[in-house]
Amino acid sequence: QVQLVESGGRLMQAGGSLRLSCAASGRIESSNIVAWFRQAPGKEREFVAAINWSGGIRYYGDAVKGRFTISRDNANNTVNLEMNSLKYEDTAVYYCACAVRFRNYFGRLAAEYDYWGQGTQVTVSS
Repeated sequence: QVQLVESGGRLMQAGGSLRLSCAASGRIESSNIVAWFRQAPGKEREFVAAINWSGGIRYYGDAVKGRFTISRDNANNTVNLEMNSLKYEDTAVYYCACAVRFRNYFGRLAAEYDYWGQGTQVTVSS
């Protein structure tokens, strides 16, 4: 079992920066993947970024590449998402997810992830 708790979402102005955190607990191995997804109203859940639990490999969705950075804080067992140059289109509920069924497989589909947090709302005003 893996537990994930997101925090950090809030109302922001376009162009600003925000950091989201995902506190993870439970049995997570170095080859498991932790990812951030987001879902805007009326849209499907979208892949944002992923990192393996050891922190050595990262992938990003095209919409956030160059603006967002995913990282692993070993001391606090968190996976953080640094979001810069925020746009109105970044408005969504952001979810943390963990995939344990594969090793070092960076899935981009929500169905490929086994555990989910409750989500945190990010709203960007234009």
